[in-house]
Order: sequence, then structure tokens, then C-alpha cells
Amino acid sequence: MNKSSLEQNGSTYRTVVDYRIPNIKLSAESSNPLGIWGLKRKDYLMKHKRVQFNIMLMNGTLWTHLAEIDEQASAMFSQLEEQMKVNEDITEKLKADGQMEWIARMNNIEERAREDVNHELIFTA
Repeated sequence: MNKSSLEQNGSTYRTVVDYRIPNIKLSAESSNPLGIWGLKRKDYLMKHKRVQFNIMLMNGTLWTHLAEIDEQASAMFSQLEEQMKVNEDITEKLKADGQMEWIARMNNIEERAREDVNHELIFTA
């Protein structure tokens, strides 16, 4: 009997009833959960950069890449949000005195920071 490509590469099979099932294990890094930014990057790669996505998936570098993007994007978002709050003088006093204005201004800041992160890290080649 000819060896399958999996057997030629050192993989093994197990027999369940009449079926031979390859013994495939996921790497430990792929079991770590991704945050919102990593998932958005994965979705972008799947829809718009399919070849790059498949190459990274086959090389085993996809989850590492997504985890790095997730970490960088989270840090960038937090930093941008804090800088914008300082630049626009959004303080706890404003929060106490004018809650609706504070909410509106914070929503605006979050949206702008989200847009910057998407443009710089998520939706790029």
C-alpha cells in the first residue's frame, strides 16, 4: 500500500471502526483566544487577502500574526484614546457636571481612535 502524503511527512493515523483518521494536533498558540482586533484582522485577511491568509495558515504563522496585531491594536487604541482625552480637555469634572456632553465627546473619541487603528493596523497589507 502506498503511503499518504501525511505518512510521508511523519504523521500517523488512528483507526476508528473502519476509518483511518489522521492524528493532527493544533499548536498551543492557536488555542489562545483572540480579541476584537485580532478577529477583525482575520476577517479582513479571509475576505480581501485570501492568498496571504492561506499561506500564513499553512506556514503556522497566522495565529501568531493575529495575536501580535491584537496586542498592538489594543495598545494603540488605549494610547490614542488617552491622548485625545487630554488634548480635548475631557476630565472627570466634565463627567460630573455634564454627563451627556461627556458621553457624546467620549463616543466621538472612541470612534476616531477605532478608525485610526483600523486604518493603520487592521485593514493594511
